[in-house]
Order: sequence, then C-alpha cells, then structure tokens
Amino acid sequence: MSFSHIGRSVAQSPTLKLNETAALLRAKGEPVIHLGGGEPRSKPPLDAVISSAALLNSGEVRYTPADGIPALKKAIIRYTEEYYGHSVEPANVIASGGAKQAIMVALQAILNPQDEVLYPAPYWVSYPEMAKLCGAVGVPVLPEDGSFYPRISDLEPKIGPRTRAIIINSPNNPTGAVYSEEFIADVVRLCEQRDLWLIMDDIYHRLIFDGRRPISAWQFARRTGEDSKLVVVNGVSKQYAMTGFRIGWAVGPRKLIEIMTNIQSHQTSGPSAVCQHAAIGALSGLQSSVESLRVTLENARNVLVARLQTFPGVKVSRPDGTFYCFADFRAYGASSAKLADFLLEKVRVLVMPGIEFGLEGHLRISFCGALKEITEGVERMKWALDPQAPNELYLGDRKLVRDW
Repeated sequence: MSFSHIGRSVAQSPTLKLNETAALLRAKGEPVIHLGGGEPRSKPPLDAVISSAALLNSGEVRYTPADGIPALKKAIIRYTEEYYGHSVEPANVIASGGAKQAIMVALQAILNPQDEVLYPAPYWVSYPEMAKLCGAVGVPVLPEDGSFYPRISDLEPKIGPRTRAIIINSPNNPTGAVYSEEFIADVVRLCEQRDLWLIMDDIYHRLIFDGRRPISAWQFARRTGEDSKLVVVNGVSKQYAMTGFRIGWAVGPRKLIEIMTNIQSHQTSGPSAVCQHAAIGALSGLQSSVESLRVTLENARNVLVARLQTFPGVKVSRPDGTFYCFADFRAYGASSAKLADFLLEKVRVLVMPGIEFGLEGHLRISFCGALKEITEGVERMKWALDPQAPNELYLGDRKLVRDW
C-alpha cells in the first residue's frame, strides 16, 4: 500500500494517546492515576450548558457560516476588547473547531512547502506535526541559558531566508512559564522588522498565578491595521473547562481570516452549531468559574511543587501558569520515555515524557486533577524511584513488591 509522504511523517498525538491508554487501563480495573493530561476536572459553566441545550431543544441545529455564527463573533469581539484592550471587526475573527484547528488553518494560510516556522522549546507537541502537515519545517529554539524563558537573542539567530512565522505560547505548555512583557514586546518588534507572521497561542492566558496579569501582544504592535501580521489564538477548552466542546478562534488581519475561512470551509464546513452556542454562553455569562478554576489550580500547583521538591535530585521550576509542571528527572535516568514507561508499569502513574516536548530528561506532570490523585500519584512515583523506600506498597487491595 502506498501513502503520502506527509501522512507517513506525521505521528500520533502523544497526549491523546496517553488519554487513550488511561481509559483502556481503567476499563480493565487498573488503579491508574493520570498525571499526564491537559483537561481540567471542573464542570463547564452553567451558562454554556444552558445555551447549548436551548439550541438542542429548538431542534434547529443547522449548518453555520464557515467562520462562525455572528453571535459568537460578537462574543469573541467583546472578549478581545475586555481582556486584550483591542477592538476588531467581525471580518477579523474566525471561530474554529478548537484553538488547534485555528492554529492549523493559520499555518496552512501562511506556509508554503519548505518554509520554516519557529517556536521556543520546550513546545506543545503539535507544533512540529502541524508544520509537517503544511509540508513546512518546524524549528524549535531552546533558550541558551538552560531556562524555560527564551530571549530575543535565542530566536533571532534562528531566522533564515525560509522563515515565515513564529509561534509563541505563553503561558507555556509544557513548562507553565509566563514570558515577560519585555520578551513579548521584543518578539512583536522583531516580527514587524523582519516581516514575519506572529501567532500568539494564548489558550492558557487567564490561568496564571501569583498575581500576574495576562499580556496582550497588541499593546506592543506598531502595525495594527490590515498590514499587521499578528494573529492571536484562544478558545474555551482550558479556562472554561470545555475541552470536549472544541471551540477556538483566531483574531487577525482580514485577508488572512478570509483565506483561513476558505480553507476551513473545505475542511469541516465550520464549527458545530451546538458548541458555538455553548461558547457564547461561556464568553457572555458569569466569569466566576474561570477565577475559581485558576485559584484551584494555583493551590494544586503549590501542593505538587512542594511534593516534587522532596525527591532527591529532581529539579523543579515553579510554574507561573497553566496546569503543568515540567520537572527535571535526569537524576533517575537519561530517557524520559523509559522513565514514563517504568512509572506506568510499576505504579500505574501516567506522566508525559519530556522528549515529546523537545527536551529530554524531563517529565510533564499535570496538576489539573483532584488533589487526592496528585498527592497519591506523586507518592507512588517516589516509592518507585527511591531506593530507600519500603519494600511494599498497597494500591487499594493490591500489594506491590519492589523487584527492581
């Protein structure tokens, strides 16, 4: 059988594969603790549920415009004004099947085969595969100082004749790092000077801790009209705990949005009508659920970091936002994939290996679950890794004996 070069080069999403693994093990009755996921456990806002239910009850669930229904665009415009201080028109907005599709369609509108797109590393697992789907090349940029906070001096030397775009994800998945205003301002100016597209992946932008405030790239832009090459992507999945609704959006110059809409019209015809109404409810309703989730996550972060700091040899960078901690476990092995497999096999704890995010020796550990699961999961990990731990551990009625 013959398959396309692109089809053969693109790998399965490791995060979605991990979710599948967890579901299969739980179905078998295994006492799995999933610390690798990216899905808040809180319920979607009631306004979102009521809004989607009202459309279902009407029975009028039909095709929508490929770029989103007018009411959702209005809600996105209001959101952009309130949280970014930036005014746009409906023609500057496209709603998509999640922020992932918004980024994918933007890249398809921007990139030609062999073009390059830069992004700081560690990076979200889908960026390299998205570039491949365009026939383009993803170029990760690791900060030279070994931190999770890139500088403009890291990015600038990587720009070449085929560079067309830079993706910035802050707060960052997997590290939880919030990049500084100075860095965001420098990236905006660099892209304007080099005539590059700048895609801001802001999906976690309100889930930040320690009194930080969201940063708007628009405040640093000198090109704010239709000659702008700044695209801001967001969605309801993370901050509203609406991962399954699959609604995201992009805000950018009209011509780009028009091309993205044309592409999307042939891909999916447009987002689900029911889910768009749910997003309207979330964006236009009470916002208390976002703050409640943010506070819960900040507390969970504190618990997780305190527990991880008790591991001999583990280096922990305190996340500024999101619900991920990217800890350095090289003291327990050079291969993060082997270490993650070991923890799953021995103590049924799922974590994401750092190699999937472009940095070996680290584990991404999620703290968006219940505190009980976080604490028990970390205790299991420590028992598995600490040679001084007791010889036995009970998982419910199951007794584990160290044989390694």
